[in-house]
Amino acid sequence: MAEIAKILDRMRASPAQVRFADLHKVCVAYFGEPRQSASSHAVFKTPWPGDPRVNIQNARGKAKPYQVRQVLLALERLREQDRTGGTDTMEKKQ
Repeated sequence: MAEIAKILDRMRASPAQVRFADLHKVCVAYFGEPRQSASSHAVFKTPWPGDPRVNIQNARGKAKPYQVRQVLLALERLREQDRTGGTDTMEKKQ
């Protein structure tokens, strides 16, 4: 979890400098394996319909900055659901 926390810090500090592999690692930790992983895209299932979606794209080894921000929003939504007693928690998937 310490490694994931370091990646999250880097994501917040500089969304344009995140490696796709690091973003993928964070998404798998919180959302499980992607439900679709074709070519350069990976689509992760969220416990809610619609936005923020978790659809990330490998752009020559880097993550797209807007997708990094979408993942950060999705993680914040998970935290909010946990705070308000929602059924979803911020715990990593096992």
